[in-house]
Amino acid sequence: RPAEVYDVELRDDELVVHAPVTRILSRGDTLNKPVISVSFTAPRPDVIAVKIEHFAGYRESLPRFELDPAPVSPTITRDDQAHTVEFTSGRLTARVALQGPWQVDYLWDGEVLTSSTERSIGYAQVEGEGPYVHEQLSLDVGEHIYGLGERFGAFVKNGQSVDIWNADGGTNSEQAYKNVPFYLSSRGYGVLVDDAGPVSFEVGSENVSATQFSVPGERLRYEVYGGGTPLEVIERYTARSGRPPSLPEWSYGLWLSTSFTTDYDEATVN
Repeated sequence: RPAEVYDVELRDDELVVHAPVTRILSRGDTLNKPVISVSFTAPRPDVIAVKIEHFAGYRESLPRFELDPAPVSPTITRDDQAHTVEFTSGRLTARVALQGPWQVDYLWDGEVLTSSTERSIGYAQVEGEGPYVHEQLSLDVGEHIYGLGERFGAFVKNGQSVDIWNADGGTNSEQAYKNVPFYLSSRGYGVLVDDAGPVSFEVGSENVSATQFSVPGERLRYEVYGGGTPLEVIERYTARSGRPPSLPEWSYGLWLSTSFTTDYDEATVN
C-alpha cells in the first residue's frame, strides 16, 4: 500500500504522484521497495480519471471501453502551507495530501464527496492467479450505492459483493447478462471502473465504510464523475460512455421466446 507521497510530477495536463510503500527516512529505505504511481487527468469537465500503477510496462489488455474524450486543461495548485496539491476539473477537485498517511479527497464545490484513505489502495500477488490492484472509496453514514448494470438483487447495493462479468445465469443467481462497472452514490457522484475485464466490487461488505473495487493486473483505472443530482451525474457519465439512439417502433412489437413455447406455427403467432 502507498505509505505517503514522496514526490509529484507535472506532465502537460497530468498530475503524477509517486508513493512508496514505506516511509522514506534514509537511503536504505529506497532499496528494494515497491512504488505505487497514481496519475490524475481530466477527460471531460467535472470528471477526473485516476490511474494506479505498480509496473508501468504492462501490455494493454483488450477489449477496451470506447469512451468519448473532451479533455479540458485542469487547474493544478500546490499549497505548501497546507501540504496539499489540488487537481481540479470544472467543479470537481482531487486534493492529495503531501505529508502524513496516504489521503486523496474528492471535492465538489469544496465539499468532500468521498476519499481514498490510508488503507484504500492495495497491490497484491495472489498465488496461482497473479497480481491484483484494488481501491477503496469511503462511504458516509447513510450513503447508498446504486447501479452496476443489470442485477437481480436489492436495488441498494450496500452490503453486496458484485462480480462484473457477463454470464447466462438466469434471474435467480448473482450472474447477470449486462454488467456495467459504474455506480451512483446518493451523495451525488458516480464512479466508473474503466476495465472491460472482470471487476470485483465489495460495496460496504468487506469494509462497511467503503466501496472497494479490484481488477487483475498491474494497474487500475477509474473515473470520478462530479456531483449534483442523480440526473446530472448520469448525464456526465453518458456523455463519456455514449448514448443509444431511439429504438425503432417495430422493436416494441410482438416478442416470442422459447422460454414460453417451442411451437411457432402460424396460428400461435396470430
